[in-house]
Amino acid sequence: MAAPNKAAQQLARQLFKMSVIDGNVSAAQVEGVLAYLEKHPPAKPLLVLQAYQQYIARELAKSEVVVEHAGPVTEGILRSLEGALSQKYKRQVTATAKQNAKLIAGLRLRIGDASVAVAHAAMLHCGARGYLMSHRAQRRLREAYFV
Repeated sequence: MAAPNKAAQQLARQLFKMSVIDGNVSAAQVEGVLAYLEKHPPAKPLLVLQAYQQYIARELAKSEVVVEHAGPVTEGILRSLEGALSQKYKRQVTATAKQNAKLIAGLRLRIGDASVAVAHAAMLHCGARGYLMSHRAQRRLREAYFV
């Protein structure tokens, strides 16, 4: 059963790569990929479409920052964050504001899954020691979940 799943993942990855032009997901390319899949359905179409959707969603999340805030946030602050994050990540980033009454003060920024992915990579790099509660990689993972 693992072989069809792996084949579906590989096909979805190839389709995803065809959907990205100059580092951005192209709506026209996605439409073309979906039209192709409709005309030529793969062996496990649901697995391929689910994997493809995850790749696309992950890539789109990298270009959008959600700014959670307790108080007022002006358009100037959002544009300033967009500029700083676009420069840092070397791609166009758009900011959207979201009111969060649970925050006491300040802002919480979320852009893709970057912090969690980096924390997981650090844990894997450290091996078994990375999974000990007292290890710095474990601490970073716990922080990434709540940052």
